[in-house]
Amino acid sequence: MTDKITDPVALWQKMVGDMEKGFNSFATKAMETPEFSQAMNRAGGAAAGAQKQFGDLMEKYLLSMNLPSREQMTGIAERLQAIEGQIGEIKSMLSQMSANSGDAQIGVAPRPPRTKRPPSEGGEQR
Repeated sequence: MTDKITDPVALWQKMVGDMEKGFNSFATKAMETPEFSQAMNRAGGAAAGAQKQFGDLMEKYLLSMNLPSREQMTGIAERLQAIEGQIGEIKSMLSQMSANSGDAQIGVAPRPPRTKRPPSEGGEQR
């Protein structure tokens, strides 16, 4: 077996482990400070503002290209789902009405049976 002191892989692993521990303790201490949280709040606010500006710019671009925005497409999809729901309700009502009308056909005269007509004389088709 190789000696742990002279094993380069073991030395490397120990060095990386020590560096990770040191970095983690430094980062933990840094994150506990109020300055860090203020900086993160400012960075988050700047990112949100940039995202809003980009969204406004994209909406203006789509409007100039005569294309619907994401909000408009969402509205169209919601209206389409509502229409599909209404069509489903109408279908179920029609099927219920047809089932009910098939059960109770009072006062309707039955149709006479169909009879075959004899072929017309002299006008047979080939």
